[in-house]
Formats: sequence, C-alpha cells, structure tokens
Amino acid sequence: MIFLVWIVISVVALAILACLIISFIVSLKLTRNNVRKPINESPEDYGLDFDLISFQSRDDISLEGWFIPAQQPKNRTIIFAHGYRGNRLEKKLPALKLAKDLTENGFHVLMFDFRSCGESSGNVASIGLYEQEDLLSAIAWVKANHPSSIGLIGFSMGASTALLAAARVPEVVGVVADSPFDELSTYLAEKFYVWTKLPSFPFTPLTLAFIRMHVGSAKKVNPRKALKKIHPRPVLFIHGDQDYSIPYENSMRLHEAYKEHSELWTVSNADHVQGYRLNREEYTRRVVQFFDKS
Repeated sequence: MIFLVWIVISVVALAILACLIISFIVSLKLTRNNVRKPINESPEDYGLDFDLISFQSRDDISLEGWFIPAQQPKNRTIIFAHGYRGNRLEKKLPALKLAKDLTENGFHVLMFDFRSCGESSGNVASIGLYEQEDLLSAIAWVKANHPSSIGLIGFSMGASTALLAAARVPEVVGVVADSPFDELSTYLAEKFYVWTKLPSFPFTPLTLAFIRMHVGSAKKVNPRKALKKIHPRPVLFIHGDQDYSIPYENSMRLHEAYKEHSELWTVSNADHVQGYRLNREEYTRRVVQFFDKS
C-alpha cells in the first residue's frame, strides 16, 4: 500500500515538474526572438526613395529602419508599428505597399524594427511593454530630424503599442489601430493557447507567471486605459470580423470605451491584419482621410 502511495506521489510530482519545465521553456521562446524574420525587401523594390536610419531606444537599444519621404509632402509623417516578433515589412499587409500608397498621398513614412526584431538589437520581446519605448524613440527621431505632424499606424501588437505611446506623447495627432488587443492580461488569459499551442490549463497561468518574471506584468500593457490620456485625439480602429488571433471584440470594446473620438471599421470576412490585403483601395482611402482630418 505504501509503495503504491509513493508511486502516485512520484507520478504527480513528475507531472508537475514536467508542466513547470515546459511552461518555462515556452516562456523563453515567447520572450526571446532567436529566429528573426529577414528584411528581404526594400522601398527601392517599390520605386520609393528612402533613407536608412538608426536611432537609440530610451533604454539604449539600437533600432534600425527607413524614412520614406512623400512625393508631394503635406508636412505629415506616419510611423508604422509592426506586430509581435515580426519586422518593419509586416508582410501580412504588406507594409511597403501601404507605405507607397501613403507617400503618394503626401505623407512621409517611417518604418522600423522593434527591439529583438529585424535588424534592431536586443533579445527580449515584451508584447508592448518595452516596445512602446521604441516607438517613443521613433517619434523623437521624427521631431528632431523631420519636424512635422505625427500620426501612428500599428498592426496587432503594434496597434496596441501605438495607443500606449500616443497616451504618453501629446504631439501624436491620431492613431490608426489595426487589430489591437484591448488589455494584454485579459487577452492572454483568454487566447494564450493560440500562441503556445498548449492546453489552457495548466500551461497558461504557469507560462504567464514565468513571462512576468522575464519582462514584467502584462497588466501594465493596457490600451483601453491609455485612451483616457489620448483624449480628445482621434483613433481609427480597423478589425476583421473573422480574426482568430485577436478577436474582433477587442476593437469593439476599445471603440465603446472611446466612442466620442473614435471610428471602427469592421472588415468583412477578414482574418488577422488582412484588411489592407483584401480591400486595398478602401483601406487606403479611410487611412488617408483619417490622417487628413487629424
């Protein structure tokens, strides 16, 4: 009898240990971008003039990117913010094609890689917590090198990061948020299995606990709360109604929380960050009109 009890205890202990080890390894993979997506396109491929730029984040991470001047400038610059563990190309759009459309409509465009992505330095991804520091540094670069009205357009994590950054910099005139999450802690609790490919229990709470140890609390990444500090500047939310990665309801909640000063464009039959690819002309028209009015 005692032998059987020890067997049961040993099996349970091994199962708990295995869950802890798996969760720890997954947390490292999610916060360390060891396999980076390459920068294998250039604005030149789209017939665009550009300058290679490099600047430091507020915590001394070297960030790399492009400044693409408008063809007939309106003295406005739009800064792109890409998604989690992607790079400035944001190939789901693709971002360079959108940049071309915006420069043809008179907007300068700045595209850069967040820390630990593309050609930028650093090795920690934080799903918006540290990335907002990178975006604030991009804003500072524009103010110092090409003084102009500044707007932000972000995609997925970059959309949420753009809202967080705008809340901290009053010079941002408006934000286009394409497929954002509204609160990181709530989103991860509900949809973390999409990223980990593991059962929610017990791996979601365990992995989130390890991530908290690596990069800090997800509760600090709260775009919905940031809207109070963006007020009364305008926000355009864009979201596909078939988004499995970040459900459409995230943008609905953000829009409801900021209804007086925001618009919500629901893209029919669109998955995650697919609005531009499926509706290029409509997407461009809405974004251009939004920034023209901002």
